[in-house]
Amino acid sequence: MQMHLTTRLASTLFAASLGLNSAIFAAPPAPDASEATKPASVPTSLEGDPIREMQEASMESKEVSFGHWGTAPSRYSAWTSHSNRLIPVYTFGMTMDKLRNEGSLYQDEERLEKLFGAVPENTLNPDAKYFDQTDVYRLQEQAVKAGKKKVILIVFDGMDWQTTRAAAIYNKGSVSYKEGRGTGLFWQDYPGTETDFGFFVTSPLRGGVKTDVNGQIVLGGTGEITGGYNPKLGGDTPWAPAASRDYLLGQDRTQPHTVTDSASSATSLTSGVKTYNGSINFKADSSHAEPIAHKLQRENGFAIGVVTSVPVSHATPGAAYAHNVTRNDYQDISRDLLGLPSSSHRTDPLPGVDVLLGGGWGEIKAKDSNQGENFVPGNRIIADGDLDRVAEKGAVVVQRTPGKKGNQILQDAAETARKERRRLVGFFGVGGGHLPFQTADKNYNPTVDVKGAEKYSAADIEENPNLAELATAALDVLNEDEEGFWLMVESGDVDWANHANNLDNSIGAVLSGDEAFAAIAKWVEAHDAWDETAIILTADHGHYLNLTDAKKIADANPSADK
Repeated sequence: MQMHLTTRLASTLFAASLGLNSAIFAAPPAPDASEATKPASVPTSLEGDPIREMQEASMESKEVSFGHWGTAPSRYSAWTSHSNRLIPVYTFGMTMDKLRNEGSLYQDEERLEKLFGAVPENTLNPDAKYFDQTDVYRLQEQAVKAGKKKVILIVFDGMDWQTTRAAAIYNKGSVSYKEGRGTGLFWQDYPGTETDFGFFVTSPLRGGVKTDVNGQIVLGGTGEITGGYNPKLGGDTPWAPAASRDYLLGQDRTQPHTVTDSASSATSLTSGVKTYNGSINFKADSSHAEPIAHKLQRENGFAIGVVTSVPVSHATPGAAYAHNVTRNDYQDISRDLLGLPSSSHRTDPLPGVDVLLGGGWGEIKAKDSNQGENFVPGNRIIADGDLDRVAEKGAVVVQRTPGKKGNQILQDAAETARKERRRLVGFFGVGGGHLPFQTADKNYNPTVDVKGAEKYSAADIEENPNLAELATAALDVLNEDEEGFWLMVESGDVDWANHANNLDNSIGAVLSGDEAFAAIAKWVEAHDAWDETAIILTADHGHYLNLTDAKKIADANPSADK
């Protein structure tokens, strides 16, 4: 059954200073997920940082050295949005054999029609070896049916095969693969349990549609189906070159299959349906799609956790649990996550998640028409009064606090929530609402990209936990539920880096997520829990990084164990 909440009042800010760290680590080869991954202060010397220098030079010259973003081979930055590249999926503690034995739904006209409502043009492929994004939902169902009581979905937002390869090559210091699962990252090489690898289509049902945020109604959602995937144009593996220059960007005039956004794709991952871009678990007919977290919470008594490095009610973490016609209604999405009345659940609010940890702290806005008539001026991610409300209901609420170490106050709050079986809400971040961007050298000194360059103070680094620390805190609290738990962990800054065409940030974000996976795997090992644990690691969509000289990236890591 779900964790019981105490009725005592909890302070809005939990900032004890006991100095306890409840994370338990094993398996020495893994990257350290604790304070050791953070610099003592913001670096002042940038010497000996080749990836940073390569990023700066490419932005300044606009010329191609190691690779480029987009379809223009002579321009470093020519595409800042998503793509329809096939996306990798890795499993741990389970395999994808059942899906393989059933065969790809892209081989089956009947299953395609059931998924899309019609068979998209040039999408049926008798030879398809790829899955669909909705199959990730089915993998989670299969894990529970197989008796797994700890189901963890790790989503690297915007991380396609090419992004993964760039980070793996840098981390390993050598160009060690050109196809397949790959090697060089902790999760790629992890030997601690059975593991598997595959890839899938991400295209949505259709693009964005008009919605009524106040009435929570989809307007005109029954239009033409524009999703689909043509392997002859896009390739039949993530590493296959695309025959059409513009197809994967949704711009091929002969076959303009729609490119997904993070909301539609996250809905597919968590609810197993195709929908329109911008949807948070809403179908095109205005009905609700049910996230697997709801089902596991209601039928299995699982505790539910959501962890992210970006704002807690952004598309991916929002789709883990909430319902909304638009991804932009941040405060109402947060209300669903927190178990408060919202625009989509006005009189019968959802139970809420048991752990919610991530960004959005300090994001102040006076007006936001995208959030409807019930928008409350102040923090645009979680309305200021809503944190007080959940604290009054018994939740332990911890926020970024001046002069306090972020991981310390997080661990103290998590320990209280664990011992007293209370919910845990953690709200952190810097400008923009995300955690500080880790760079490839594991510092926090981003350089210039198409959106400028972020700069962090020593306080920004010190007062925020990292993703690995958030994940282990969540695990410690959720593990108190004897029935089991479902946890989403999102490395959201990969997407932000790729949108900005910043290779340094992109590699750093993947490595930060890799450290989070390592921390999770160590936690599972320390609890001797692989028999009852399933981890699914994947992404929601791709971008369009193209590597032209991968060796330059490998050579840019002087500390790699080559």
